[in-house]
Amino acid sequence: MLVDSHCHLDLLQLEDETLDNVLAEARDADVQQMLCVSVSLERFPAMMELIAPHPQILASVGVHPDGEEGEDPDENRLVALADNARIVAIGETGLDYYRIEGDTGWQRERFRRHIRAARAVNKPLIVHTRAAKKDTLRILKEENAQETGGVLHCFTEDWEMARAAMNLNFHISFSGIVTFKNAIELKAVAKQVPADRMLVETDAPYLAPVPKRGKSNRPAYVRYVAEYLAELRGESFDDLAQTTTRNFENLFINR
Repeated sequence: MLVDSHCHLDLLQLEDETLDNVLAEARDADVQQMLCVSVSLERFPAMMELIAPHPQILASVGVHPDGEEGEDPDENRLVALADNARIVAIGETGLDYYRIEGDTGWQRERFRRHIRAARAVNKPLIVHTRAAKKDTLRILKEENAQETGGVLHCFTEDWEMARAAMNLNFHISFSGIVTFKNAIELKAVAKQVPADRMLVETDAPYLAPVPKRGKSNRPAYVRYVAEYLAELRGESFDDLAQTTTRNFENLFINR
């Protein structure tokens, strides 16, 4: 059994197929559970409506750090929306300096509010970080994010950051990027992360792994990520699938 620990089912361009088809494909790949991650509060109601008939899909609530448009929630708003059994995490949140130019103070303040909301509801954080290593770690420490823990999703940073995040009670999640030929440093990190701190994800519909690179990603493809990581680490696929599933359950469900 596998879990896709991070996907955006509401962003899939389904065209001639339905979500039921996507979920059936996932089941055929032995992907039995997934976490549909919020990126904006404007999209949140439709996301929840989409996944409502499917109990194998859990969800988060949060606002992506990649833009200023849309509702910028305060802590109380996030806490209120998290009061739902299907909501198992706060995020995705974090810092992304890669695309944003000029003042980024609003990102840091938004990140802090998400951390405070996570602590208030005792739910883990889903953290997006890009080109913001020092500030991400600093804010996690300053806001005592280790109290809730969480995951650095779609990890692309170095071992130093992975180790620092794990010391703050965070997991490291690998996406299809680890299968890319030029992801040399990331492959080295993937070999070192302790088994009990590892998750796998698709970030669908983005970042499809080899051999599906360039196509729209979907939860079934998390199997390619897991198979690649097992070979890279010299482990059996069954062991890695079992471990990452247990890690997911311990982080998001069995709290």
